[in-house]
Amino acid sequence: MIMAPDHWPDLELRHLQSFAAVAETGSFHEAADRLEYTQSAVSQHVAALESIVGARLLERSRGRRSVEVTEAGRLLLRHADAVLARLSAARADLRAYASGEAGVLRVGTYQSVGTHILPAVVGPFAGAWPGVDVQLIEGSSDSGMQSYVESGALDLTFGVLPLPEGPFEGIELLRDPYMLVVPASSRLASLGANPPAQAFAGESLIGFRSCRSMDAVEAQLRRDGCEPRFVFRSDDNGTVQALVSAGIGSALVPLLAVDPSSPTIRAIRTDLPPRRIALMWHRDRYRSPAMQAFIDMALEVGARVQHEIAPDLAPTTAEAELAPPDGAPRIAPERPARGTAPGKPDAAPATL
Repeated sequence: MIMAPDHWPDLELRHLQSFAAVAETGSFHEAADRLEYTQSAVSQHVAALESIVGARLLERSRGRRSVEVTEAGRLLLRHADAVLARLSAARADLRAYASGEAGVLRVGTYQSVGTHILPAVVGPFAGAWPGVDVQLIEGSSDSGMQSYVESGALDLTFGVLPLPEGPFEGIELLRDPYMLVVPASSRLASLGANPPAQAFAGESLIGFRSCRSMDAVEAQLRRDGCEPRFVFRSDDNGTVQALVSAGIGSALVPLLAVDPSSPTIRAIRTDLPPRRIALMWHRDRYRSPAMQAFIDMALEVGARVQHEIAPDLAPTTAEAELAPPDGAPRIAPERPARGTAPGKPDAAPATL
């Protein structure tokens, strides 16, 4: 029996890069601009890849400027994205390894963390690690930031538990209780703490659009016999509170997203599942001493904020150390003494 030759060993990284870029942009021209190749080079890479795998990956139609990914192309793209992401992470690892105490630490954040936690971490960290440039990428919520960690574009990101599917580990920093925020003139303003769901059944509610912990809140309301009626969702804390002040509805949001000093609203603590704020990283990536020092400082700030807002919700040490979602063993971060960096003086106390 004569076997067909196997051309897969001829596959090159640039073949996958060009194919992935064309699939994402829908255009050979735009893919070439992104990769800084000529358009003919991109076409040659894709053609070579199709020859190697023995299947058409893209449909090219005359008279149309865009291309479509075939079923075979979509199948290969799932693997190509994973390969490219791992190579990007490997390149980031080697940069971190070579940089030692100098280099860049890229951290993802979002609104309420950026207001209440991040400044208290970044200030002391900058003093303890002056050679490390902390670069921040902010999202409107935690959703989607983990994909940057997976690709190597971020070293760490603040996020909300549970851990998403993927190569992630993390540690819980604090638990942020959900509040019922009502206009000061509302009949609900006289409610005591932990009101039953029936107390605000039928109310017009305002909530977050992208916060993953909101799903658990809504599920708990339904279990309590209250079908929530959300009239508006936003990831902007100021917008949510302004709508409550204007009497549009009541809001279900975490405490750190609320400005309690406003005289036009009242925030009432609920017994709904709290938002569990964590710091996450790629479990297969090298954790530099600077990265570990940042994690330690975030843990200390998180514990202090927890004591100030809801000490009764503080997670135990065992609860805070998170295992990846695939059931791998729980692994605590490899950390030096709290508040210190290896070979560094004690970090200055952080303040909120």
